Amino acid sequence: MSDDHIPEDAPQAEDADGILPEDRRNEKEVPPGGVERRGLQGAKVRTSEGRERYLDMVQRERSLMLEQGIARSTEQLLDQAGAVLPSEVEDEGVKDRATGDQLRSILPVQAWLPLSIHLIGLRDSVLRVAPLHDLNERQIDALLSTANRSGFHVEKIEIEVWDRKELIDTLRSVHDLSADRCEKTLAQWLDDTDNGLLLNQFQRDMLAESLQLRASDIHLVQDNNPEAPNWIQYRIDGDLIPMHLLPAEGMARLTTLLKRDAGLNFGDRTTPKDGRFGFQWQGRAIDVRVAAGPQAQDGEKLTLRLLDRAALKGFDELFRRHQDVGDYLAKLLSPEIKGGGGMIILSGPTGSGKTTTLYACVQQIDRRRRHVLTIEDPIEYELRYATQWQVRPGMPGGEFADLIRASMRHDPDYIIIGEMRDADTVETSLRAAESGHTVISTVHADTALQTFERLRSLMPTERERSSTYTLSQQVRAILNQRLVRTLCQGCAHKGKLGDSLKDHEIEQFGLDADIRVCTHNTSGCDLCNRTGISGRTLLLDALLITLGPAQRNEIYEALIGNVNDVIKEDGVVVHTRRDGLIDLVVTGLVDPKAAISYLEE
Repeated sequence: MSDDHIPEDAPQAEDADGILPEDRRNEKEVPPGGVERRGLQGAKVRTSEGRERYLDMVQRERSLMLEQGIARSTEQLLDQAGAVLPSEVEDEGVKDRATGDQLRSILPVQAWLPLSIHLIGLRDSVLRVAPLHDLNERQIDALLSTANRSGFHVEKIEIEVWDRKELIDTLRSVHDLSADRCEKTLAQWLDDTDNGLLLNQFQRDMLAESLQLRASDIHLVQDNNPEAPNWIQYRIDGDLIPMHLLPAEGMARLTTLLKRDAGLNFGDRTTPKDGRFGFQWQGRAIDVRVAAGPQAQDGEKLTLRLLDRAALKGFDELFRRHQDVGDYLAKLLSPEIKGGGGMIILSGPTGSGKTTTLYACVQQIDRRRRHVLTIEDPIEYELRYATQWQVRPGMPGGEFADLIRASMRHDPDYIIIGEMRDADTVETSLRAAESGHTVISTVHADTALQTFERLRSLMPTERERSSTYTLSQQVRAILNQRLVRTLCQGCAHKGKLGDSLKDHEIEQFGLDADIRVCTHNTSGCDLCNRTGISGRTLLLDALLITLGPAQRNEIYEALIGNVNDVIKEDGVVVHTRRDGLIDLVVTGLVDPKAAISYLEE
């Protein structure tokens, strides 16, 4: 970035209603509401303790790194340990404090990037920025309006004067302009496909653009059939969005570059294979997992999973809307119950956030005092202070069940199993839980109750009754997950529930037709990239089994007879998907019509 690329005056942006900031000058900004504060004090205490628990280890590690010429700050090492900042667990509604990284991840890039400012942070409703050039009143008003519509409570903007060279260096290292350059770079490269520098620049710009748009995956299809389209698609909030269309020759060069960077044989287009590579974006290390496979007659399909550690949700942030579930799991993961054993099962379809919840549970465990051993296929995020084993199918001793058996000889307190997918894995996991280890794993199932049936279907017929008995004794919690898209709070329409749903639909929720709700604005605004949708939130169907071992015979009888009887037992706490949807509709996060469709599923 040079001074020539940093404009002195940026165009003002209209707000969600198409009104310029100067016309809003005398209006009081009202941050989007609709999210109630619930039980945050305990969450903040847990988070603060989470950062303190690793502080002494991190400081000693930092000293050793400095001796070896490796410069890392204490905060960077704490972040790598999965210790969440207390400010990250404030409620989803009005935020009066945030770090610069949080501001850059939430505020739309077009609101601050053209202003050539460094977002320092938000504290006590004061937004501190360091501008390269003087900001006029119109630009300040536009930034203030955008920040408040994004969910931050900003009363004023405070200007800090930095040394010009230091500020330019900071802008270069922290601000990534690649997301805005992507289309331009693509056009330049397609005019000169032999230019390797432009190809490398487009690859980086594509990755930066996808991260800026909160994409979780990038899909690339390379097909040599002249009539077949070669699209680059981003998965954003669960949907695939077509972004860039390339000619077959250009896509072939791009896929070759990606496979080379991932350490794959780029000459082999017929064998499915996996690799990974990393790059730096906005001062963060991003890991990219690459899966390659054949496409049609002579083509190839690449899927890139973007693994951004900063995007991982912390335990308390994840269960903010399910406070009692979070408190119950926190007790199960507490180091004080060593020897209690038991199983925590996370279920749901592919893409429902099971792995995110799994890592959030690991981050909640005090890994300074307890040994956490994970068995994954593949390892997605590297965790400090945990033992991580990679499953190697087809190799002797490399299957899930083999590694679970081997893990018990390594004195683990918690065994994290990426997925239970066969009878051997289920039985071995049950034996591990029975022997006093706390086991956390995932399985594919549609509901919490169906999770029991799914696990039983994987058990060997000759040992079904004994394995079912062990299952009834060891399961402590089942969390069936869905991710539902949330409305952009900056542009959602507000009205009465009766205006959105018919009478029989309102009866399904048992709500008053006159309550105020938010509905989807299909035109969107600058905050949500004109989609009306901003992110997703967790929707749970959960069973918490608080019964002791002597009281679990009824659970066993229900599993053998009618699994639906499980929820009738005393000591079984049930969280239904319907209750969660009602909460999301009432708090204005989900469109009522969308909630009806989720309820029917």
